[in-house]
Amino acid sequence: MRSAKPRPKTVSRRHVLAAGLATAALATPNLVQAARPVLFGLTPVFLDSDIQLIADLERYLSRQIGRPVQLVKRRTYQEITSLLVANQLDAAWICGFPFVQNREQLRLVAVPLYKQAPLYRAYIVTRAGRDSDSIAALRGDIHAFSDPDSNSGFLATRSLLAGLRESPATFFSRTFFTFGHRNVIRAVASGLAHSGSVDGYVWDVMREIEPALVSGTRIQHVSEPMGFPPIAAARGVDPALRTAIRDALVGMPNDPNGRMILGMLRLDGFVAGDSSLFDGIAEHWKRAQEFG
Repeated sequence: MRSAKPRPKTVSRRHVLAAGLATAALATPNLVQAARPVLFGLTPVFLDSDIQLIADLERYLSRQIGRPVQLVKRRTYQEITSLLVANQLDAAWICGFPFVQNREQLRLVAVPLYKQAPLYRAYIVTRAGRDSDSIAALRGDIHAFSDPDSNSGFLATRSLLAGLRESPATFFSRTFFTFGHRNVIRAVASGLAHSGSVDGYVWDVMREIEPALVSGTRIQHVSEPMGFPPIAAARGVDPALRTAIRDALVGMPNDPNGRMILGMLRLDGFVAGDSSLFDGIAEHWKRAQEFG
């Protein structure tokens, strides 16, 4: 018996279209790239207790950039910075200390304006009512730090003590990290810590939105002005995307939704900024390293 000839395969219109789209995607990688969400990281420097604020920022950036934006949150500065340096995030709102540490691998995108300047200060706070008026009076404290990669929440105090030929280990009786500036305030207000190192911007804003908590603390020491925690991009990010993110941030005062978000953040806007803003933080790092 003669074997039956194999039937020719039929090619449907759907297959033709699918093949065409696949070929087009291979030929135009920019289209594939454009479909991928922009990954924007947030660290605890961000006031993240308001879920609505996070959602509003995500929507605003998506609309302005013309691509979906996904906000990525992590518990520590190191986690976000590592993702950013490894090009697994496109941009992130980080701290000035990680920016200084990784300046060669990162690109500055924008710097927030707080009280009309791209600057902020580090505070050392104690419990309200405590009778102490000098850093020396804090010797032997249990001290709360925010994060080992935080400028205001660790490095600034470490540098201050280095100027006194001290270190946190020799000056304080015990230290611990809370991994959040709000947590530092809570630790001091509750008596879990005698003193703490905190972002002055966060303390100022929380005094307005959570006065009952912040009233349990008072400012003991204020640092000199330093570069405000910046938005940085991964070195490998497309310059056009970096520019689009910067334009979206700088343009916030000109957009109703942008102004609403700035109001919630208690910021005046964003500027392109310059990496020299963080030279003071680099000096703190150098002083801390020299002392060991």
